Amino acid sequence: MVLFRRSLGDILRSRRTELGLTLREVSGAARVSLGYISEIERGQKEASSELLSSLCDALDMPLSDVLREVADAVALEEAALVASAPTLITPRPAGEVVPSAA
Repeated sequence: MVLFRRSLGDILRSRRTELGLTLREVSGAARVSLGYISEIERGQKEASSELLSSLCDALDMPLSDVLREVADAVALEEAALVASAPTLITPRPAGEVVPSAA
């Protein structure tokens, strides 16, 4: 199963480390508890829109960019799941006649 919160956490953590910021620094700038940000980054908690906006401000990253990156990551995970799923229906060769049950 693809979880939005896991992809969101990965992207937020990646941005934080890219900027060289600690959880404590982001916590202070966003006015969100350090523990809560840690849980969001690990995909254990859902971020409200207000909280996400505060985190984006602290990370100097537009919310639209974060959501776009999350959507792209989720799409890739979904595609990988579809590609690895066993085929439940065996396709028939073109022109094959299927016998009637009548």
